Amino acid sequence: MKWTLSAAAIALALLVSGCSSDYVMATKDGKMIMTDGKPEIDKETGLIKYVDESGHELQINGDDVSTIIER
Repeated sequence: MKWTLSAAAIALALLVSGCSSDYVMATKDGKMIMTDGKPEIDKETGLIKYVDESGHELQINGDDVSTIIER
């Protein structure tokens, strides 16, 4: 009984953790920015909004970012 419950808890944890992907943004000046979740690009302003690993919501100018890669 305990084994089945443990297996179900582990499977649930793996499913929940797989829902949100982390990304790495490389800037043109060489910085690597780790994000929690997918960054959003605002087409009107050119800003990229993201949540850092500490949970803070930040923005960066899209012209300063060279690449966005899923981790």
